[in-house]
Amino acid sequence: MDPITLELYRHRFAGAAEEMGVTLRRTGYSPNIKERLDFSCAIFDGEGRMIAQAAHIPAHLGAMPASVLTILDRFEVWEPGDVVIVNDPFEGGNHLPDITMISPVFAREQGDAPDFFVASRAHHADVGGMTPGSLPLSTEIYQEGIIIPPVKLYKRGVLDTDLLRVILRNVRTPDERRGDIAAQRAAAAIGERRLREMAGAFGIDEVLDYAARLRQYSERLTRAAIQDWPDGAYAFEDVIELVEDEQLTLVPIRVTATISGSGVTFDFTGTAPVMNGSLNAVIAIAQSACYYVVRCLVGDQVPMNAGCFTPVHVVAPENTVVNALSPAAVAGGNVETSQRITDAVLGALAQALPDRIPAASQGTMNNVTIGGMLANATPFAYYETIAGGMGASRESDGPSGVQVHMTNTLNTPVEALELAYPFRLERYALRRDSGGAGLHRGGDGIVREYVMLAPATVTMLSERRAVAPWGLAGGEDGCPGRNILYRVDGSTEELRSKFTRRVMPGDRLRIETPGGGGWGTPSEA
Repeated sequence: MDPITLELYRHRFAGAAEEMGVTLRRTGYSPNIKERLDFSCAIFDGEGRMIAQAAHIPAHLGAMPASVLTILDRFEVWEPGDVVIVNDPFEGGNHLPDITMISPVFAREQGDAPDFFVASRAHHADVGGMTPGSLPLSTEIYQEGIIIPPVKLYKRGVLDTDLLRVILRNVRTPDERRGDIAAQRAAAAIGERRLREMAGAFGIDEVLDYAARLRQYSERLTRAAIQDWPDGAYAFEDVIELVEDEQLTLVPIRVTATISGSGVTFDFTGTAPVMNGSLNAVIAIAQSACYYVVRCLVGDQVPMNAGCFTPVHVVAPENTVVNALSPAAVAGGNVETSQRITDAVLGALAQALPDRIPAASQGTMNNVTIGGMLANATPFAYYETIAGGMGASRESDGPSGVQVHMTNTLNTPVEALELAYPFRLERYALRRDSGGAGLHRGGDGIVREYVMLAPATVTMLSERRAVAPWGLAGGEDGCPGRNILYRVDGSTEELRSKFTRRVMPGDRLRIETPGGGGWGTPSEA
């Protein structure tokens, strides 16, 4: 194996995936795609093994490969120009707003089977559901929006207009959905083109050979890194905040990380059973969180592909909040429970690697959805996640006002937000001194205030309002978040971590996101 050529192929594959993402952003219709970059793109071989994923959304690490493997089981015949669409969390998805589109790539002139697959997963700001934005306080999957099983949206390059019509009829913002689906198709076309060009320039046999070599290389590097971790079993428990009828229940997530030689197993036995709410996660989300943590510890010098996952094993009992089965509600599992799984895994590994694991970050995506009607009777649906504080580490203070762990999105620029939606940003600032004290301080959260300019429905899924992000090595906890609604009539309501409210013009929603935990005792500072 020529190491220089191997490195060239690493960047060729990664570059193709990145270019898919650039195309998706530039052709996206909704602010959530073109401004927040809430999407991921990846390339797979003909057997569904990931060759490269662009540095997009960590929550998709385990979920996108699951989608590709699912469609390979569903379809035996593939033709050039086919495109499969799917969002079913129990058929390789993670939650309904994340729509995945997968296309085969035939790089040989007379090929009978695909040589590659290209895939994109994008968060669509509304897919129906009981509240605008499709992240409702649901109790079953059917309340969360249209469910799309794996089905061919394009056959031999021809759009199934009837299928598209069914999808668009079941969402509040069909023009946005049409535009974003078209953007995903454009991203796939770029990926297909680059892979065909690569095969044409170097020969398909060489390209596939180096794809396999890259997987083997990544596995060797990942195993070598884990080999340096101390063997043993390390247990940790964290909680998520279930809100039912305004009542709070703390639901445990338990994990034991067992390091043995060059592999690591994360066992979630003892985690709470499926709950009556939307915070259940499918198995792909639990896998994504575990892969993400290992990936962070291994380092970005390891090429991102299926080989990174081989030494990592996840045990998640069925019908628990980390491995929910249909018809459980899962809208919040992807965005919130994924963060808590990450915290639990980090907490377990902190016992083995105390100098390498940071304190808890904000531990939530602070999901805000606002929807209603514009003055011209056109529906609108807004979705955003809000940044917060990151946990401090042995080396430094935690960054303030950043998206953490399982999300990797940007904020919607205030100008773009106010142009597209009937509300105004009254305040957007750091929440000073919300990070936990320590030798190194946790990062500060964010204060964000929305003033409503039209009647709307607001739904929020957040965490770390009742239980603060924890510190490490004697560091203090970060400040928990707050959600406050100031009514135009002068009344004030302190809200739970999950809520739905009808709001009127002049009402003001204030969100204070959590700060990160501190690291080391404050007296050492």
